[in-house]
Amino acid sequence: MTANEIKQFIKREGLKQWHVAEFYGLSEGNFCRLLRKDPSTYKLSKIMDAIETAKEVYGDNKGGEVDD
Repeated sequence: MTANEIKQFIKREGLKQWHVAEFYGLSEGNFCRLLRKDPSTYKLSKIMDAIETAKEVYGDNKGGEVDD
C-alpha cells in the first residue's frame, strides 16, 4: 500500500490523520512526514494497527471528540 493509498484509506474510514498519529505514537506533523514516502512493511503494519484502534475510539464521531 502506498502512502497516498493510506491517506485515502484513513479518509474513507472517517478518520483524520491526527487520530491515527495518536495511536501510532507520533505527533500529527511527524506522522504526515512519515507518509511522504511509501512505508516499509513493518511501518505499514503498525499504521494499520493504529487505524484499527483509532476507528474503535473515533470511528463514529466526525468531530473527533471522545464521548464521556
